[in-house]
Amino acid sequence: MDYNILIGGAAGQGMETITSIIEKALKRAGFEIFTIRDYMSRVRGGHNFTQIRFSEEKITSHRDKLSGIIAFNAKTISYHIKRLENHGFIISDESVEFEDARLKKLPLMETAKETGNVRVFGSVAAGALFKLFNIDISFLEEVLKETFREEIASLNIEAVKRGYALVDSLYSISLPKKDENILINGNDAIALGIIAAGCKFYSAYPMTPSTSIMNYLAGKMHEAGIVVEQAEDEIAAINMAIGASYAGVRAMTGTSGGGFSLMVEALGLAGMQEIPLVIAEIQRPGPATGLPTRTEQSDLKFVISASHGEFPRMVIALKNPEDSFYQTVRAFNIADKYRIPVVILGDQYLADYTTTIKPFDLSKVEIKRYFNHKDYMDGKKEFKTYEINKSGISPRIIPGKIEGTRVLADSDEHDEYGLITESAEVRKNMCEKRLRKMELLKEELIEPSFYGEDEPDVLLLGWGSLDGPMREAVGLLNKNTGKKYAALVFGDIWPLPVKMLNEMHKKAKTIINVEQNATGQLASIIRAETGITCHRSILKYDGRPISRDEIYNKLMEVN
Repeated sequence: MDYNILIGGAAGQGMETITSIIEKALKRAGFEIFTIRDYMSRVRGGHNFTQIRFSEEKITSHRDKLSGIIAFNAKTISYHIKRLENHGFIISDESVEFEDARLKKLPLMETAKETGNVRVFGSVAAGALFKLFNIDISFLEEVLKETFREEIASLNIEAVKRGYALVDSLYSISLPKKDENILINGNDAIALGIIAAGCKFYSAYPMTPSTSIMNYLAGKMHEAGIVVEQAEDEIAAINMAIGASYAGVRAMTGTSGGGFSLMVEALGLAGMQEIPLVIAEIQRPGPATGLPTRTEQSDLKFVISASHGEFPRMVIALKNPEDSFYQTVRAFNIADKYRIPVVILGDQYLADYTTTIKPFDLSKVEIKRYFNHKDYMDGKKEFKTYEINKSGISPRIIPGKIEGTRVLADSDEHDEYGLITESAEVRKNMCEKRLRKMELLKEELIEPSFYGEDEPDVLLLGWGSLDGPMREAVGLLNKNTGKKYAALVFGDIWPLPVKMLNEMHKKAKTIINVEQNATGQLASIIRAETGITCHRSILKYDGRPISRDEIYNKLMEVN
């Protein structure tokens, strides 16, 4: 059982509200959910749509074929009917001018008017949808009661009941096991990871698709005890976070590609001052304004080399909402341990898709600050905040917390005490000290996720949010073709973990990188770091997320 429903119309028609209610109700019914949102960069008009996929089995991606369409206008039908399965259905208002045997023209608007408010049009359609699948509307009623105040909820429940009565059931499906999952998107998972990690200061300037992290945190700031500051721009945002971190507070900033461009000088400041900092970079297509509400993976090479000079950093590409939560916590611990900036790299696809996952296990969350305390100074006359040692990781204390100690920070090169210097010897030693951290960091990298056959004919390489589509594509390929497929999907991506890559590339006959950019940035990094060259690439860079079906079909073409 695996169904895929598209809800489409113009911005401002209430699609987001009814989509949220339907997916929550299906989740309450026990289904696994995967919902993607395709929206234009405008407040009203244009064509927006969402796809809600639900199944009794675990699903990790969207798919292309549609089981049904709820059309708020005729454009929705004309744009998407080619993807509708032969035995699928379309629900629309009777006023929509379109002809197709699968189209069920219903008096949605008239029914909504009869309830007393034409704006409950979407709830009438939701009731009809649940009747087609023969799912009890009590799940919709529960969600409506929790979403709206009593008067509005009652109106919508009446609309749902009337919509339920407009059609006959098409399917007979049984409900899965009891609902035990949570429904969440990537940016909300990052925000919860920020709270769980003990972050107490988040500064950012609004920029789609990163803004929802700040919005979520702002809504919880009193409950979670975190200060959320909307800065005047991204330059101020990152410098505020650096200042807070210097003072001993766990701090973070977040932005998207263009905003990260503004942050790069301060990124170097954090590198020079060795101040821990976590930055969320939620990618969208560039350059410049690009496509603000759409997705791409084209900032990877920029992020691993951003800012001038050479200094250590870590880049973690987030794979899914569950991974986003735990990796955000880990990013804080690594930033504190090595006194480096850590960038968590997401994208609009991951930021906005919602899916069902198991509740986060807080017993796995460990907060490690790596501060040195008063006893560290026993027998020592002076504190060397940039002490040159074998590991390259100098001691760290909170400024002003230990009487008689001085903690300096400057953007100039400095000696072990933080005093400005132009000594050639000190410069060389300090540069090498900082870079030594990277060797230690490599020892705790997480190898990429592996899916598929151990001795593959074809090995796919991908990163970040392609984890879900690639996992399902490999499963389909191994099921439907005579060849053996496997995939490595990188999360830790800088420094690049190479152990599994070196093992698997020797076994595979063909290596293909799958990426959402035009130049194959991961393949380029792998070639530079290991000498391993991909034989082919599957690249998509039109702003729309690549689906498991597109990966599957592309591989069928090249084989």
